[in-house]
Amino acid sequence: QVQLVESGGGLVQAGGSLRLTCTASGNTFSIKAMGWYRQAPGKQRVLVAQILINGYTNYADSVKGRFTISRDSAKNTVFLQMNILEPEDTAVYYCRSWDSRSNYWGQGTQVTVSS
Repeated sequence: QVQLVESGGGLVQAGGSLRLTCTASGNTFSIKAMGWYRQAPGKQRVLVAQILINGYTNYADSVKGRFTISRDSAKNTVFLQMNILEPEDTAVYYCRSWDSRSNYWGQGTQVTVSS
């Protein structure tokens, strides 16, 4: 089992920045990848960014050039630096991890971008 705890959400004006943090605990040695998803009101949960154990990253087209995912492997932590935020980025952001058998979710953190 892996437990994920997110932090760093909040209210920010359009054009501003936020940094989300997700810290994993438990069987962290088994983690193969970690990522961030988001879910806006009335919409499906979608992938924002992902980072694999080899360092490979991928992003949703809507955030490329504005968001950066990174990690501190020693601390089992992944970050999402969000710049040039837009009202359309408003959502609950969830951390997710994968191992060879399963995947795990955090509880989510709210990000609200005002226009």
